[in-house]
Amino acid sequence: MKVFLTSLLLVSLLLCSAHFQCGVADCQRAAPQPPVAPGPAGSEVFCNAKCEGRCAKAGEQKRCKKYCMICCSECKCVPSGTYGNKSECPCYGDKLNSKGKPKCP
Repeated sequence: MKVFLTSLLLVSLLLCSAHFQCGVADCQRAAPQPPVAPGPAGSEVFCNAKCEGRCAKAGEQKRCKKYCMICCSECKCVPSGTYGNKSECPCYGDKLNSKGKPKCP
């Protein structure tokens, strides 16, 4: 009986301490958010902000942003990060240029 009560007490303490530690802002993890389709009035602002981030490390930033804006306005989404992750936005990843290469950066 003592072993059971001791075990119960230890488990309770562990759960309580985990609850208090994760209640602090540093422990909170932001859940990944799916791309949000903007309304018609905010699409340019949405695309501009997303494409700035997407093209931040591109060698040809002006060209990257131009094509990103075209793709974003048609698809209403931009994948996260500066490269890859096109599975997050299939429309964006499936667009091809006239030469059959990916259109969207």
